[in-house]
Amino acid sequence: MRALGLATVFCFGAILFYISFDFPGWGDENSPASQHVSPYYIEHTMDDTSVPNIVTAILADYRGYDTLFETAVIFSAGLACFFLLRIPERQAPPARFYRHLATGITFRIEKGGRLPEDTDEFERIDSVWVPYDVIIGMTCRLVVPFIQLFALYVIAHGHHSPGGGFQGGVIFGAAIILFAISNNLRRTLKRMSEKTSALLGSLGVLIYAGTGILCMVLGAGFLNYSALASLLGVDPVSARSHGILIVEIGVGIAVTAVMVWIYYNLSSAGRQDEGL
Repeated sequence: MRALGLATVFCFGAILFYISFDFPGWGDENSPASQHVSPYYIEHTMDDTSVPNIVTAILADYRGYDTLFETAVIFSAGLACFFLLRIPERQAPPARFYRHLATGITFRIEKGGRLPEDTDEFERIDSVWVPYDVIIGMTCRLVVPFIQLFALYVIAHGHHSPGGGFQGGVIFGAAIILFAISNNLRRTLKRMSEKTSALLGSLGVLIYAGTGILCMVLGAGFLNYSALASLLGVDPVSARSHGILIVEIGVGIAVTAVMVWIYYNLSSAGRQDEGL
C-alpha cells in the first residue's frame, strides 16, 4: 500500500512538472493574463463594482466561485481536526490541580476528591503548571479588545483599502488565541465554546453560499451581486460593492471560528480540558 501511494504521488508529480513547461514565463508581458485579463481588471473594476481595492474585487466578485470553495476548504480543515483529534468527554479526567488565590499554594486533587470549583478562593490550573504572570495577563486583557476592533476594521474596509475577510478573520482569531495563551483554555471556552466555533464556521460558509443563492432567487446568476440592487435599494454597481462586503463578512466569521476550533483541538490534544 505504501509503495502504491509513493508511485501515485510520483506519477502525478511528474505530470505536473511536465505541464509546467507550457506555462508562460514568469512576468511575461505577452502572456494572456498580461494582455487581456489583468488590463480588464485594472481598467474596469471601479466601473463594474465601485470597489477601489482591485484584489478584493477579483477575489470576492470576479473570482467569487474560487473564494467560496477556499472558504469551504478552511471549514473542512476544522472538521478534519475535529474528527481526527477530538476525544469524547465521557473519558475520565486525570487528577486536577488548583491554586489558592490568596496564598498561591497549589493542590493536587485525585479522581473522586472534592473539587473546589464553586468558590472564588481557588483557580484551576493545568497539570503542566506555568506560574501566573499578572503583567502578561493584564497586558493581554487590555490589548485583545483593540486587536479585535482592528480586525473588524480590516473586514469592513477590505474592499476600499488593504484587508478583507481572510485577513480580518485571522486577526480576530489570533486575538482569541492570545487570550487563551495568556489565561487558559477553559476560560476561553467559557467565552467561545467549541459548539459556538463550529456553528460560526458553518454560518460563515452559509452567508457566502446563501448570498449566491439569493442572487439566483432574484433572477441573476450565482454570486452576481448586481441582483441585490432592488433588495438593497441601490444601483447595480453599488449592489456589487455591498455584495462583496457581505461575503467578506461571511469569510471573516468562518476563518475566525475555524482558527479557534483548530486551536482548541491542537493545544489540548483533543481533550479540550487542559492546554494553552
